[in-house]
Amino acid sequence: MTDQMWNPVLRDQLAWHWTNQLRERLDGLTDDEYFWEPAPGCWSVRPRGSGTAPVQAGSGAMTIDFAMPQPDPPPFTTIAWRLGHVIVGVLAVRNAAHFGRAPTDYQSFEYAPTAAAALTQLDAEYATWLAGVESLGEAGLARPCGEAEGPYAERPLAALVLHINRELIHHLAEVCLLRDLHRQTRREVG
Repeated sequence: MTDQMWNPVLRDQLAWHWTNQLRERLDGLTDDEYFWEPAPGCWSVRPRGSGTAPVQAGSGAMTIDFAMPQPDPPPFTTIAWRLGHVIVGVLAVRNAAHFGRAPTDYQSFEYAPTAAAALTQLDAEYATWLAGVESLGEAGLARPCGEAEGPYAERPLAALVLHINRELIHHLAEVCLLRDLHRQTRREVG
């Protein structure tokens, strides 16, 4: 494989998963699924002031639960929480650091109050990420990540792209599994 092929290969790894295994499975996500708490003490995205986690971050009417340091074992997380993590911590923060998106973080982000709004946020951040990776070309993939990536500052951006691909595939597969579990448990209850 020539050096000129790595950029499309890295993009295609994620784009193939998004197009063939993931995005269609998220279509029709309901608010009931989005906020469903399958275990006691879940972390979620909640209306401001209604959470019990040590930290409730967010700039709008909704906040996301978390704690620093994370408890051991960590609480189970809802689809809303997992999408919030992917949208903000995995994509938006990296899009801001590397691809010109307005700066954001867990504290300043406005979390989605509905499943449909969360999917709109996810689609926008994914599109920005994929276009940003494409804009890197081969030379950009080889350059260091920089200060935004802390201890990984000297690692090539290609390593970050691989990490983000893993994060998206991992967490969004969890979301799909939770949708399956919701459907199965609701069928048994109904």
